[in-house]
Amino acid sequence: MNPHLSRREMLSRCSSGFGFTAWSALWRPTDARAQRSAPHFPPRARSVIFCYMSGGVSHLDSFDEKPLLRQLAGQPMPVPIERTMFNDNGNIFPSPFRFARHGESGLSISSMFPTLARHCADKLAVIRSMTSKSNEHAQGNYFFHTGFPFLGHPSAGAWIHYGLGSENQDLPGFVVLRSGTAVSPHGGVGLFGNGFLPAQHQASIVVADARPPIPNLAPRERPSSQRARLDYLAEADAEFANASGQDPQVEAAIRNYETAARMQSAVPELVDLSGESAETRALYGVDDPLPQKAAYARQCLLARRLVERGVRFVELSCLTHDIGSGGAPNPWDQHGDLERGHAAMAQQVDQPIAALLMDLERRGLLDETLVIWAGEFGRTPFSQGSNGRDHNPGAFSIWLAGGGAKGGTVYGTTDELGYRVVEKPVTVYDLWATVLHLLGLDHERLTFLSGGRHHRLTDVFGNVIRDVLA
Repeated sequence: MNPHLSRREMLSRCSSGFGFTAWSALWRPTDARAQRSAPHFPPRARSVIFCYMSGGVSHLDSFDEKPLLRQLAGQPMPVPIERTMFNDNGNIFPSPFRFARHGESGLSISSMFPTLARHCADKLAVIRSMTSKSNEHAQGNYFFHTGFPFLGHPSAGAWIHYGLGSENQDLPGFVVLRSGTAVSPHGGVGLFGNGFLPAQHQASIVVADARPPIPNLAPRERPSSQRARLDYLAEADAEFANASGQDPQVEAAIRNYETAARMQSAVPELVDLSGESAETRALYGVDDPLPQKAAYARQCLLARRLVERGVRFVELSCLTHDIGSGGAPNPWDQHGDLERGHAAMAQQVDQPIAALLMDLERRGLLDETLVIWAGEFGRTPFSQGSNGRDHNPGAFSIWLAGGGAKGGTVYGTTDELGYRVVEKPVTVYDLWATVLHLLGLDHERLTFLSGGRHHRLTDVFGNVIRDVLA
């Protein structure tokens, strides 16, 4: 043997390089959990389902009841008003929805969410003191997803996949679901990007009711022809990977191609709901006559099927409505006709999300699946125009369920008008620090070196919200 043979050359000659190892895994049985990474400490949750309510749900009409608004209805705000998005500010606007207490916990939930209130109140850990730094949709969406109000940083799902790896090599570790008229929130697909992390951590978008659910999914050649082509590509990729000095981006591209090839058989099986019982389909509302509800129900059911298969992070997308709602990228954005718009959006998501929680629980998956419900900011207690609400980043509500969250609890308080947080303010950094903690990851130790700096999902901030942990 040549005594000057480099390690890279030896690997290339002996095994055709790392690239061939990746490709060869396509053609032999392998451990489906082989890509899993070790958490920092024992986790409570294994996967995350993120129900993102793009557009900014009004906390005053959902999970933060404010009786004083009814008493002061139509009067000017008794406190100074900060600049709003459109500065078309009216008087105090009480909620058109009625609140009631539900479950053994007595959690206050509005009439917008009757199914969730009736069946799931004791599963929810409601955070009423959420805050944001951004008052505009695109910036708010980026800030909530990445911790930064602009393009270029990894999404939370990418960070989680980077930290924990995959439990299923046949499917992506980070999936964004769409259906019907759903599109990306303002900010576009960069909200789900890998940023400076290796490319295999970016999201894959699956359109639940499209055929195929991912473009160009079906191979256009016979299996034998594809096998011969992939064998050739494996050798070419191995040579290129070795010549590049095992560049991480090259290796990431090879792994992406490997996953894409496996998805040709895994994704059609995933989206085929023929094996689901009629009772399960009815529970979610998959066949509901309201198309938006049926489409969102399909996303929720697929989210359960994805976490069953070991996918780490699943994000769902709301659909636009044709009555009183915001635009397609931000359908909860009701600057006018809030009652009709919010009611239409709630009708879309209420039953499917409640079904998701109940179905996860009965299958023994809720304890290991963390479900997050949130939008990018809240709404003002005074009207915009006559019957809408403007953006309010100073206070809004979100909730967590399952995966180690303490159900039937409320954390944080807003003032009597619901305008500003007065107790236990929570930032996006605190939220993601808590999510990472439940997944067994220390948010201060989950870092990636880029541009000479060790970056974190929580930047240089964040504290775990201990009071919402079970």
